[in-house]
Amino acid sequence: MVFPERFSNLPAYAFPRLRSLLDAHAPGGSVVHMTIGEPRHAFPDWVGQVVADNAADFAKYPPNEGSDGLRAAMSGWVARRYGVTLDPDRQLVALNGTREGLFNACLALCPETVGGRKPVVLTPNPFYQVYAVAALASAAEPVFVPATAQTGFLPDYAALPAEVLDRTAVAYICSPSNPQGAVASPGYWADLIALAEKHDFRIFADECYSEVYRDTPPMGALQAAAQAGADPERVVIFHSLSKRSNLPGLRSGFAAGGPRSIERIKQLRAYSGAPLPLPLQAVAERAWQDEAHVEQSRARYRAKYRIADEVLGGVAGYSAPQAGFFLWLPVRDGEEAALRLWRQTGVRVLPGAYLSRDVDGENPGAGYIRVAMVAEEQEMQRGLIAIRDCLYD
Repeated sequence: MVFPERFSNLPAYAFPRLRSLLDAHAPGGSVVHMTIGEPRHAFPDWVGQVVADNAADFAKYPPNEGSDGLRAAMSGWVARRYGVTLDPDRQLVALNGTREGLFNACLALCPETVGGRKPVVLTPNPFYQVYAVAALASAAEPVFVPATAQTGFLPDYAALPAEVLDRTAVAYICSPSNPQGAVASPGYWADLIALAEKHDFRIFADECYSEVYRDTPPMGALQAAAQAGADPERVVIFHSLSKRSNLPGLRSGFAAGGPRSIERIKQLRAYSGAPLPLPLQAVAERAWQDEAHVEQSRARYRAKYRIADEVLGGVAGYSAPQAGFFLWLPVRDGEEAALRLWRQTGVRVLPGAYLSRDVDGENPGAGYIRVAMVAEEQEMQRGLIAIRDCLYD
């Protein structure tokens, strides 16, 4: 039997690799899980009641693009948050979590050729692994662009050769970035949008961490595009309730952009997507309308930033994240550090190389570990102290 070759060189997904690295060894203390970005703050207490009130709708097939009420709530949130007005019927589609959308949007919008040549999909390195798989599934060439301390932990796409940029169909960008917590400035957005206009590619903006920040709300890609007067088809944004509302199990998100882009995504999704059940759409609709629970959760993350700064502020190379809930900590070797930490302390972290790809013999994540600040504050502080004392003292 013949299998497709385009996926044959994919490395194992990060968390199976981590289990292979650590699970043969006993933990050196009480286990503290700091690997996966699964929010553990309480979700709104009204969630269960909304599900119960709408339970009869489990008997109905849900609309694939999202109910009218849900899309109106999503577009209303975009207007309040970014000052951008969207047509909820033509410029927005509900998703079953944003990973699905980040993948299917590439299938729907990446052309077969660019100027008669194989298209390029740009992705930061380190990156959310779905970006690369979406490129391969679209028969495009993924190009991994370092997002390092030297580039402000965001990719410098403008530094790429013109030959690559002229073949580019899609550029993924994550702001706030996973894993580094960097935020794209207004200037960064303006330059990227101008580059996309010059070389005629789309920007896929993964903004799932946009509501977890220290002080200033991060600028959004649609907001920047509107200010620049860019082609509305130039940008597609992706948002989720997983981090914003501590509802990763709800699997609710959306994509928004120009009407032709969203039409193509909807068309593909009609065949390949899994719509959210109507009772869960009712929960999502209310969640997008409510900011009180988001502000409460954000206050806790701000307290966690302070804890991290206090515990790790003296560590050489420590970069306090601007947003998101990950720490990107420099070490000599990420795998060695993760294994030593597990065997000596019981703290479980992710080697940075598992989120990155080797390019020209270099892996920009190899000298880092990613630490998720999702545990209760006291447990998180204990884990960070163990990291500091084990790896840096």
